[in-house]
Amino acid sequence: PSSGDPAPRRVLHSLFPYRGRLLAAADVLAWLLAILGTVALRLGLDVDKISWGGLIGLMVVTAGIQLGGGLATGVYQGRYRVASYDEVIGTVRLWTLVAVVTVALDFSVFRRPIPTSSAIAGTVFAIGLMLGVRLIWRTYIEWGSRPDPEGRHRVVVFGAGEAGHSIVRAMQSDPASRYVPVALLDDDPNKARRQTMGVKVVGTLDDLADAVVDYNADMVLIAIPAAGSHLIGKVYDATKQARVEVRTLPAPGELIAGVGLGDIRPITENDLLGRSEVEVDLDSICGYITGRRVLVTGAGGSIGSELCRQLHTLAPSELIMLDRDETGLHGVQLSIEGRALLDTPNLVVADIRDRERIFEVFELWKPEVVFHAAALKHLTLLENHPSEGHKTNVVGTKNVIEAAVEVDAEYVVNVSTDKAADPTSVLGATKLLAEQLTADLAGRTGRNLTSVRFGNVLGSRGSVLPTFREQIARGGPVTVTDAEATRYFMTIPEAVRLVLQAGAIGRPGETMILDMGEPVKILDMAQRLIDHLDPTVRIEITGLRPAEKLHEALVSEHEVGTVRDHPRVLHAECELRAFDDEALDQLGQLDDDALRTTLMLRPISEV
Repeated sequence: PSSGDPAPRRVLHSLFPYRGRLLAAADVLAWLLAILGTVALRLGLDVDKISWGGLIGLMVVTAGIQLGGGLATGVYQGRYRVASYDEVIGTVRLWTLVAVVTVALDFSVFRRPIPTSSAIAGTVFAIGLMLGVRLIWRTYIEWGSRPDPEGRHRVVVFGAGEAGHSIVRAMQSDPASRYVPVALLDDDPNKARRQTMGVKVVGTLDDLADAVVDYNADMVLIAIPAAGSHLIGKVYDATKQARVEVRTLPAPGELIAGVGLGDIRPITENDLLGRSEVEVDLDSICGYITGRRVLVTGAGGSIGSELCRQLHTLAPSELIMLDRDETGLHGVQLSIEGRALLDTPNLVVADIRDRERIFEVFELWKPEVVFHAAALKHLTLLENHPSEGHKTNVVGTKNVIEAAVEVDAEYVVNVSTDKAADPTSVLGATKLLAEQLTADLAGRTGRNLTSVRFGNVLGSRGSVLPTFREQIARGGPVTVTDAEATRYFMTIPEAVRLVLQAGAIGRPGETMILDMGEPVKILDMAQRLIDHLDPTVRIEITGLRPAEKLHEALVSEHEVGTVRDHPRVLHAECELRAFDDEALDQLGQLDDDALRTTLMLRPISEV
């Protein structure tokens, strides 16, 4: 320690090399005081009633057993942290041994130099003294290790559960900590009187603004790792007027080993707009991924690249990443391997529209698991160019799933969108057609081909989050189509996790729909992001675009979604329909206006 450290810390440091000897001496002294004290209470000051020879012999033997046992068990050799749970257990075990031997010797070998009741009471007194010394030691350590509040962040911690308890202890036990906890808050009435290292629960979330003022805090920490965006948003909104910094802890899946000061991080847009911890059955996912050849189409896209990153951690025997965008492949290889020389054969440049090339790649690699994430997905763009949507989303999907069946792939997962439910756009109609093609092929072959449908993914290319962020960076305005428009949102890692889970539990021909929680008003999302980044930016309402819905649906009017194996995955039976290759080819030969009209006005089954 430096000369500027608190005196208690300097004293502790000087005593640290001798802590074993000091504890041994304290324990021996505890036994001696305990035995003599109980004898004095029992017999008073009448020394004639005491057999001093036997008493001294008993105390010497007791002290010897305590010292010998302590050395043998490591209690005095630095094996445990002083007053830790393990050290207390070791001390109690050793005391039990010494107490039994002391009472037995008093009764037998030394022929009761003191009354047996005094011997028994002395053992109880001894353990009280030993644990008391350790408690004082621990209290002194904690007191001496607490950071100086001067120049540190004064933190109100929201959440008095295990994470809150751990983070407060971490703050209070590190003299170099940048944080000093000043108050705890929790909405659980059972924690109203809880206290951790002198930091008390002083109220609920409703009391946050008052607590910030009363305790002169400059930071609020959300110490609930599983907190969703709704709760984080409430805390964030409650602190806007107080102008204090808000920080949080990672989601449980991001924590490696407990909670520490290094886990405290600023609030991100994902926290405010879409964080939702999803639990998956890792065993079932590993069961169909680990050790198998896995191919991902659209591997360079937002969903495809995250799929590749998560698949890589599940140890497939081969991970084949296919995309027509070489820049996307460069990015995904860099994120997985930390290098991007583009020199490995598992990076495949190919266009799913090119049937011959796709069959060639599948024949070469013979994938056992296929995730089909390649697609054109921008609604307005496809309204203007419907034939391009048909070529990629319909013909491309047909090429991929038929090539997978040709090489006997065991699992094929087609990544779809909520816009396929009661479609009003070319995007939705082409993705619904892709779902039905997948179900049709599954029905005809018995293969495990499934589709997975979900809504908007935060942070994906072209989604509202990066668009809003760019508009805010330019000074606005932020454009919102309609003040009442709502969408379902999920973060990319959460969506991909559920896609992997769906692949493990899906049955041939099913369309699985990811439960994305409650729909969110886009206007509210825009306002919250503006508040977070630049409160001076204004919002402009532009009106819904052609074919755009005011509210999206995950399940169509003609579908019934049922929960079966996972609470966040709905299973819907996709109607099996026969598709004629010639009719699909004729569909692709229509001009844009005719194709758009045909897709939107005629039932898909009649195309």
